[in-house]
Amino acid sequence: MSSVAVVAHKRKSLGDGLGALRRVLAERGHPAPMWFEVAKSKEAWAASRRAVDGGADLLFVWGGDGTVQHCVDALAGSPVDLAVVPAGTANLLASNLRIPTDLHAAVDIGLYGARRRLDVGVLNGKRFAVMAGVGLDAVMMRNASSELKDQLGRLAYVWTGARASRLHVPTAKIAVDGKPWFHGKASCILLGQMGNLVGGLVPFPDARPDDGILEVGVTTAQGTLQWARVVARLALGHPERSPLARMTRGREIEIKLDEPTAYQLDGGARKPRRRLLATVEPGAITVCVPVRTQR
Repeated sequence: MSSVAVVAHKRKSLGDGLGALRRVLAERGHPAPMWFEVAKSKEAWAASRRAVDGGADLLFVWGGDGTVQHCVDALAGSPVDLAVVPAGTANLLASNLRIPTDLHAAVDIGLYGARRRLDVGVLNGKRFAVMAGVGLDAVMMRNASSELKDQLGRLAYVWTGARASRLHVPTAKIAVDGKPWFHGKASCILLGQMGNLVGGLVPFPDARPDDGILEVGVTTAQGTLQWARVVARLALGHPERSPLARMTRGREIEIKLDEPTAYQLDGGARKPRRRLLATVEPGAITVCVPVRTQR
């Protein structure tokens, strides 16, 4: 029988709450899992490491994208399987892997589902499972506070995105696998392990999370009108057709900016930086997925 641990962001909710998670696990034969509740997503890293050190071989993470990202960062390279209970707003990893926002179904996927070995991206030393971004999308994530997301849900990202689209656009130099690739104004730089963002937007329709490659996208859009054109292409799943976007792929991406610029990892905002280095760790984590999940 698996040794189960739970890392739970106690401000996040799904179904009837954490009490229901305890009951469902008990019904499935796990009445006393290792249990760690955190008040902030950044505390999930230490809690996950305590679970690893305590001998867990299956870790349920209850929370949003930030909590999941910190658990991914902590579990990479370990033998512990990760099971996501999507209790956040966007739930990027869960939605890309088709893990439903249903408590019983998510728990059953963790206990009885398939296991899939996935790559992780690494940006400035921190791991992410779905996507990292520099520029507008990072500002959008940063400004979508917990309170705003509680009030508006996913519309919080639309609100902050519209405001961020009017901000100053930095100049970027980007090298991919050691070769110069882009030099110019870059309102948003995306690095993807998986294809889908919030709201049905698909910046990387051909992305696979187990091919050892990072998808790279840059948009030069400035202002609300140009951003609306880019978003329309993303919604249709054809970002490469926009004259305001460039796409490529690689294993090492170096980004140099003319001024400190905000960035994000799986939706979690980070402090502005002028230089960033992204790489890939192939097969770094094992995630519990529905039996038929392929992409």
